[in-house]
Amino acid sequence: MKGLLLSEFELINGMKAKDKKALLARLARLEGQVRGIREMIDREEDCERIAQQLAAVRGALQKAFAQMMACAIKHRMFQTTSRHPKDVSELEQLTAILSKYG
Repeated sequence: MKGLLLSEFELINGMKAKDKKALLARLARLEGQVRGIREMIDREEDCERIAQQLAAVRGALQKAFAQMMACAIKHRMFQTTSRHPKDVSELEQLTAILSKYG
């Protein structure tokens, strides 16, 4: 990969290997958080603390969703648009914003 340009493999498969690894790690952390929440409920901990943890999980899951949407947009756009370096670069920048703030 050179600069912001995607490799042919990434264009076809829609997700960079490092992004896939990061997303899987995020989902593994989410699994751990959910298990922890279940344990909090079993221990009958304070409802507000449980709600706080649920909100954290919701935020993390929303971030994972935004990353997947960015991946889907890139994949779809590369199937229907040119692969001119300027177009690829602009699309990479836009999907990075979606992943970061979406």
